[in-house]
Amino acid sequence: QVQLVESGGGLVQPGGALRLSCAASESISSTYLTGWYRQAPGKQRELVAAIMSGGITNYADSVKGRFTISRDNAKNTVALEMHSLKPEDTAVYSCAVQYYFIGFKYWGQGTQVTVSS
Repeated sequence: QVQLVESGGGLVQPGGALRLSCAASESISSTYLTGWYRQAPGKQRELVAAIMSGGITNYADSVKGRFTISRDNAKNTVALEMHSLKPEDTAVYSCAVQYYFIGFKYWGQGTQVTVSS
């Protein structure tokens, strides 16, 4: 099964930027979903951004225009560029891969992003 390892989280001031990266142990070039989720304290996990089969990208309304997801098939990585960060973006961010429409979703361990002055 694929192993996913995130990196790049940390503390950033409001208005700042961060780049998250997720390295996969196997190819993620052909998946039903490759994406980033986040979970803030006391809240449900939510989809932040995803690359769907066919290369279609989906973004949560709250991050549209600020976050960009990208995938490097040669390196088996998926990145999340985050700009104009807000305190409400504070959460644990996890990458996820689902190979088939009906299939198991694999998760990384998560990386903390804290937006605070």
